[in-house]
Amino acid sequence: MRNGNQITKVSAILARTAALAGALTGILAGTALAQSPLEALQQFNQRAEWEDRFDATLQDLQSIKTATPTLAPQTAEYVASAINQYSMIVQRGGWETVPTPGRTLRIGAEDPIVASLRRRLIASGDLEQQAGVSTTFDSYVDSALRRFQVRHGLIPDGTLGQTTLAALNIPADVRLRQLETNLVRLRSLSGDLGERYVMVNIPAAEIEAVQNGRVRSRHTAVVGKIDRQTPILNSKVYEVNFNPYWTVPVSIIRKDLIPKMKQDPQYLAKNKIRIFDWKNNELSWQQIDWNSDEATKYQFRQDPGEINSLGAIRINFHNTHQVYLHDTPSKTLFGTDNRFHSSGCVRVQNVRDLVSWMLESTTPDWNRTRVDQTIRDGLREDVKLKTQVPLYLTYVTAWANEDGTVHFREDIYNRDGLYGDVAELQLPGQ
Repeated sequence: MRNGNQITKVSAILARTAALAGALTGILAGTALAQSPLEALQQFNQRAEWEDRFDATLQDLQSIKTATPTLAPQTAEYVASAINQYSMIVQRGGWETVPTPGRTLRIGAEDPIVASLRRRLIASGDLEQQAGVSTTFDSYVDSALRRFQVRHGLIPDGTLGQTTLAALNIPADVRLRQLETNLVRLRSLSGDLGERYVMVNIPAAEIEAVQNGRVRSRHTAVVGKIDRQTPILNSKVYEVNFNPYWTVPVSIIRKDLIPKMKQDPQYLAKNKIRIFDWKNNELSWQQIDWNSDEATKYQFRQDPGEINSLGAIRINFHNTHQVYLHDTPSKTLFGTDNRFHSSGCVRVQNVRDLVSWMLESTTPDWNRTRVDQTIRDGLREDVKLKTQVPLYLTYVTAWANEDGTVHFREDIYNRDGLYGDVAELQLPGQ
């Protein structure tokens, strides 16, 4: 075993030496020798340091995630501590505005704006003070920027793009007021939420499945547009529909379906949507006057299948807004910074995990295997939960974890009322 380990170590050393030799040879073989061998060695070591640091960065980002629910009773205490921290930042003059770069900046870049970016990240505690304020976008800046992006609900790609720049340049005093506003919200939500519950944080476009005071799973979500907002409410999940029909709400018939039919009369056929009167008689699209609101008097039903707007699962909860949680065929939306695209309902990433968890301990004979098989079969099935699961659709734009990490999200529905005196500010995602 010892010999095997020694061989592995020797192989690693030889591989690294070969890579170094290749880097030096490539430099020396150039027709225009821009670097000395020493400079080439320094550059190689710097690149190797970036690569070594990248794994550590991923671990740091994972540590930001916590098993403590956003609505845990102690979250209000963590936010109160964060308010003290940000009050001191404001008293020191806040943080500077990072100028707009002439190009997208990422690791390896050399640019005067990087010095400003470093100072900004140091001010909010994402970058350590001893990292300095050079103009090099090194692995430490990369790690700090990724941490900032995670804290603000952005894709942690380590790139200084437009959305990240906008979040960086929201003033410290606005962030402080955001914390103060959410402290009141969190205190009002810190009661007994139940041993098992589902929480949808609308501004974060994120879902938590909570059991016994710990987050069992988190799910990326897509929530309502600014003009079609997901409602804030408390309810209970009572039913899961597998391979559901989608009955188009009247609001969508009026705002979306009628205009699309004017543009393309084959829209309904392409999307497998059928028309019924209230006696369940099927109609053809030619029987409707699309230049009026006549279509709103009928039912439009999309058949189950791969293109069904609800995907393979719909989760029903008691409410008067005609909204629900559901799967979606548009999976790519989960990988974007701005996830405010729905008409009020909530689309759930990895919805099978959420549904399996809800059914396993509340409804006998249901587990992940049966969930998957039911979806594969493509048959319609409605399952009533024997024990209903509490559901909270909340609006929290700032909170803090037990380790002192402070999170912010865009006030997408302008419920914080913080931007009245900074109307010219470009918000993330706009």
